[in-house]
Amino acid sequence: MILRTSPASPFGRKVKIAAAVLGLADRIEIVAADTNDPSDTLRTQNPLGKIPVLITDEGKALFDSPVIVAYLDHLAGGGRLVPAGPERFEILCLEALCDGLMDAALLQVYEGRFRSEDKRDANWLGYQSAKVDRVLRVLEDQADGLGDRIDAGTIALACALGYLDLRFSGTWRESHPRLVAFLERFAAAVPAFEKTRVAA
Repeated sequence: MILRTSPASPFGRKVKIAAAVLGLADRIEIVAADTNDPSDTLRTQNPLGKIPVLITDEGKALFDSPVIVAYLDHLAGGGRLVPAGPERFEILCLEALCDGLMDAALLQVYEGRFRSEDKRDANWLGYQSAKVDRVLRVLEDQADGLGDRIDAGTIALACALGYLDLRFSGTWRESHPRLVAFLERFAAAVPAFEKTRVAA
């Protein structure tokens, strides 16, 4: 299989960690994708031009990260990262919430990266920043209840917090001690978290 992503993508990191947890990492070749390059084949693999994309052994393109994680879970026998029981929807909601956190953080980064300073929209940045703050407050309240779970939701949460460390200098940490403790537990239990970390 081929995974199209970039090193700093938190969504690509989510897939890489899921593959490692499931014992599938050695079946996946990582091929860099440039979302800004119109000639990159990424845009034919995913018409949205977004990463990550997984090309299966059969040549099928799967996107984006929740679909890929579910597919890898299926390949590994099913029910490990996305269980079929009553907790399934709790896990999927946590994954969706953390994916939204990553989206809001990415949009702030993109505003600074792709717009000149005189064209940046302070209201738009504030809107995205408020999303991040709200989600972190909710997750801080839930963090103790996550225990040592390793599933699609907690992988997404770890990647979201890792992205905030990467792009926002870990400023979330001071006011979210339970999330800090969660991330320390997760990193200790999942070596792929550190292996997929990129330097700022």
